[in-house]
Amino acid sequence: MNYRHSYHAGNFADVFKHIILVALINALKQKDKAFCYLDTHAGVGMYDLKDPTTQKIKEYENGIEKILASSNPPKLIQDYIDCVRAAHAANHTNCRYYPGSPAIAQHLMRPQDRAILTELHPDDFKLLKNNFHYDKRIGVHLQDAYQGLKAFLPPKERRGLILIDPPYEKPDELADLSAILAHAVTRFETGIYALWYPIKVIQPVERFYKAVKQNISRPMLRIELSIYPENSGTQLNGCGILIINPPWKLEEELQPVIANLWETLSPTKQGRYEIKMV
Repeated sequence: MNYRHSYHAGNFADVFKHIILVALINALKQKDKAFCYLDTHAGVGMYDLKDPTTQKIKEYENGIEKILASSNPPKLIQDYIDCVRAAHAANHTNCRYYPGSPAIAQHLMRPQDRAILTELHPDDFKLLKNNFHYDKRIGVHLQDAYQGLKAFLPPKERRGLILIDPPYEKPDELADLSAILAHAVTRFETGIYALWYPIKVIQPVERFYKAVKQNISRPMLRIELSIYPENSGTQLNGCGILIINPPWKLEEELQPVIANLWETLSPTKQGRYEIKMV
């Protein structure tokens, strides 16, 4: 309940996560039929990069600012840039506002699509509600994320994307998520699930994937980006996303994009990137 994403808005992990989010929503839009987007840890939905909390560490300087300053990005990254630019007036090298995942989804949704946003932090919920109250396609709920998975799955559309992006305040939260994911998949077997996780040391991540493979039999794609040497245990070296039921050809689409991100965002060309089916 103490985590506030405003400290980290627009950093390299946001860039990585939101580019993949754009790819997943674009894939859902290949069919005319409506889809439902469920964001379990929605935050406030929009962040002011000039806010004092964001200015304390300025992580966006090694994130969205580098992306906006890059030349000839792949199409998917340009699609993401378009989402960011839709949230603010910006020139090519800087921006004032950064859209969270709810705002990116809103920008990409069609009239027939629907979003469900859950947030448990009471102050963030109020801001989230204020940011999206005017859009009848979007429901905002003051609710525990994992209770939301039980309450809102399966969606009536029977097509959907579930983004699970916890703050990982509890040391064992990643380990617990294998069982939470497995239960969600039993409720909505054909949904696309995207789970973001941090990488400080790699061993807990490997244990998580071992448990996931034991509990879930659906197709799964592992995507990771580290911009610093791993296993320091003292900082966010990298992050990853597990995608259950990845859209067709997503792995092929993301290979050059993640490579481009590593080239753009790794300050000293350390770390690594990886995309593979598991």
